Amino acid sequence: MPTLETDQLLAAAVDACDSKKAEDIRILALDVSESALTDYFLICNGTNDRQNVAISDEIEYRLKHDFGVYPNSVEGRRQGEWVLMDYVDFVVHIFLPETRAHYGLERLKKSATQLTLAQLQTEIKARMANLAKSRVKTPAKKAAPAKAAPAKKAAPAKSPVKKAAAKKVAVKAVAKKTSVKTVTKKAPAKKAPAKKTAAKK
Repeated sequence: MPTLETDQLLAAAVDACDSKKAEDIRILALDVSESALTDYFLICNGTNDRQNVAISDEIEYRLKHDFGVYPNSVEGRRQGEWVLMDYVDFVVHIFLPETRAHYGLERLKKSATQLTLAQLQTEIKARMANLAKSRVKTPAKKAAPAKAAPAKKAAPAKSPVKKAAAKKVAVKAVAKKTSVKTVTKKAPAKKAPAKKTAAKK
């Protein structure tokens, strides 16, 4: 069965054909029993060999630029009579009108199902919606272990006791300092009257 990526690449290739004024664009979904090598044929034709080369160039550029995908092989580009681009999961055939009529790929692949671009885009949207739903469901399963996290943080409950002991020691140290200060302040106060009695003599 074709993947979502294959469908997206194929849709981009169809759009590239359309942008270069390709004629009679057809997508053939191939029967798996008859063609195990590829999933789709994309068939179109230009009015002359230069247009066919321009169509193939646009497909190659678009898929390389947007998806980083290159064709496995390209044949017939120099002549432009029949350009074949192999993207493994789909193959693009760009013909001259008379060459297309002569080989008649559509007739040879009678078991293939013809798709429109609109049908392909609908399928892509449906697959993307299913993918989005599956992504939403997966975090819900992973959310259960989040309850265990507070239990690990609760282990350092002993630390407040140590902090309280440290505070008591600090309070005692402050108390000692203040008592020393009060003693030093009282001592000079007693010496002051002695100076006054000496003055009377």
